[in-house]
Amino acid sequence: MPTIAKEVNNLFPVFLKLEQMRLLIVGGGNIGLEKLNTVLHNSPSTKINLVGITINDEVKKLAAENTNIVLHERPFETNDLATADLVIVAIDDPVASATISNEAKSHGKLVNAADKPALCDFYLGSVVRKGNLKIAISTNGKSPTAAKRLKEVLNQSLPNEIDELLDNLQSIRNNLQGDFAAKVKKLNAITQTLVETEGGERNINWRRFATYSVSVFALMLIGHFIFSFVPLKGFAHSTVEFYQTLDPNFHWMILAGFFAQLVDGALGMGYGVTSTTLLLSSGVNLASISSSIHTAEMFASGASGYSHYKFGNVNRKLFKILVIPGVIGAIAGAYLLSKFGNTHAQYLKPIMAVYTLLLGIRIFINAFRESKKQKKFRQYGLLAGVGGFLDSFAGGGWGPIVTTTLITKGRSPRFVIGSVSLTEFFVTFASALTFFALLGVTHWQVIVALIIGSLIAAPIAARLAGRLPRKASFILLGVLVIIWSLRILL
Repeated sequence: MPTIAKEVNNLFPVFLKLEQMRLLIVGGGNIGLEKLNTVLHNSPSTKINLVGITINDEVKKLAAENTNIVLHERPFETNDLATADLVIVAIDDPVASATISNEAKSHGKLVNAADKPALCDFYLGSVVRKGNLKIAISTNGKSPTAAKRLKEVLNQSLPNEIDELLDNLQSIRNNLQGDFAAKVKKLNAITQTLVETEGGERNINWRRFATYSVSVFALMLIGHFIFSFVPLKGFAHSTVEFYQTLDPNFHWMILAGFFAQLVDGALGMGYGVTSTTLLLSSGVNLASISSSIHTAEMFASGASGYSHYKFGNVNRKLFKILVIPGVIGAIAGAYLLSKFGNTHAQYLKPIMAVYTLLLGIRIFINAFRESKKQKKFRQYGLLAGVGGFLDSFAGGGWGPIVTTTLITKGRSPRFVIGSVSLTEFFVTFASALTFFALLGVTHWQVIVALIIGSLIAAPIAARLAGRLPRKASFILLGVLVIIWSLRILL
């Protein structure tokens, strides 16, 4: 059976140094404005002549803000081509568009005609830009809408931190010795562990393999030693007797830890409010809850932080900025709480709840808006210190304060949640150690149950982080912050 030849995209992709060239745009209406914005977004210093019978106010505003744009409010003239290297025809008159395009081609100019693929020598594809990384998407002129949707998917999937990776690779490249071929070989060797080998098998980390092998062998020896002295039947009977001594709600406590960690790991906050709500529903008294959650959260955040790190959700630079101020704040909060009691903490809770309520409303509203560029934010140390202090002193707040603040500043939710979750382990560990030293440990069954449930949920939650659609994750996070804040206020 003969094969049917499929149409392929034979366009040759290039990246132009447009700022070293001269561009002519014909058309001063909405189409011309769209093309002008596209050029300025990618190459803001390009020398542009724009000719149009009428030029709208938005185009004139851009020209007033950019001295490299010169406007000519008149019909197109052949002489306009003399100073142009490239021509963009941005008018909605098909006959005039074809006439101007053919005139430009007769003068040896490359032409792009809006919505007229047959007249184009080149297309303005959808562009994804992350710092120094730039990806252009082309559908061979068939569907700009499809290119736009692919652009949105890539913008969402590629982290802003990828520019840091490029900087690091450039530093490595600059320090390499030898000719070009030697540098390429060395870079290939350095980056080989980042990709899969042929056949889909990953490179084996022999140190990790040896560690796991020794651990398994040690567990086998320990198991053999235990069951040599403890009969299996007697061990099973003792286990059943031990289970019968546990709290009747022990399995509900495990479920509370599971769902609390699932929410906290996926959205970066909510462990306290979720576990408290479920434990209250299962009949656990409030005194047991308040003293147990903080202790269990230390183990839960450790499992969550490790899982996020394993799945590549952690921005190391952000983690380093947050961890020390967060730990200092947590120790200070735990110490002051042990000295002055919960009475003083109640004054801070309403203030914190009002702050997070406003952030939650803002996140919820942002779910229905277009994603914004990352805003400059420099008070990371202060934010982490306040979050750690309130988490210890006011009984919670690390996630609502730190996570929501960073997300509202435009940072990627996936890397905020991962980095804050890893930092939370060190914050809760410092807080728990301070509480242990000053107050001791009680209600061990609640603690153990929460830990078991949290450890089961941690890898699942880390896998979910950043995978939810932007709109859905923002709505869930916003609603959770609002509920948490209203609960504190009420």
